[in-house]
This record gives sequence, structure tokens and C-alpha cells, in this order.
Amino acid sequence: DEDGYFYIVDRKKDMIIAGGYNIYPREIDEVLYQHPKVQDAVAVGVPDEYRGETVKAYVVLKQGEKATEKEIIEFCREKLAAYKAPKIVEFRDSLPKSAVGKILRKVLREEEVKKRKKD
Repeated sequence: DEDGYFYIVDRKKDMIIAGGYNIYPREIDEVLYQHPKVQDAVAVGVPDEYRGETVKAYVVLKQGEKATEKEIIEFCREKLAAYKAPKIVEFRDSLPKSAVGKILRKVLREEEVKKRKKD
């Protein structure tokens, strides 16, 4: 704020550390929701051998809409610093949610780790 104080806007464990930068995923989520074709979205840090983590966006499009990974990434790059923009976009029909409707980032992170271990 104007007095020089910082305020934490996300859970520390959700923070993405990519190439030495601390990235709050909520900031990316807010930009993803601004895209006119996006119904639901969440940004998650996934393992990256060079950067430590990289930003991956999971996106559910509005019914009848089509978008490409490139379109979503470019939209984010227009509104975010380059290091914050997602490098990977995965389109899904739905996202895992808690009983109160909150997207479960942890489940998506765990899925990604399992997927990468298979490869």
C-alpha cells in the first residue's frame, strides 16, 4: 500500500516460484476470467526442470466456445508480466471442486506430478 506494506493475497503453498520469481496464482486466475470465452479457470505451478516451476492454466470454456492454447497465453501476456503468463494451457470439461465450490489446486498439482512420473 502507500505506506510500504505488503499484503498476502494467496496461500503460501499455492505460490508459484518460477525462475526465481514469486507468482501469486490468484492474479493469473483473475486475468483468465476476463477472457470472454472462459467459464472457469485456475493457474497452478507445475514442475519444470529449468525454472523450478512453470505456470500452467486449466481452463473450462463457455458452452459452444472454442479457443486455442496460443490465444489464452497471448491474452494473458497482454495483461500480465511475461514471467507470470501461463506457459501451458490445458482445456477441460470441468475442474475439481470442494463441497463449497472452490477449485482444488492441490488435486490438479498432484495429477500433474503423477502424469510427469509416467512420462
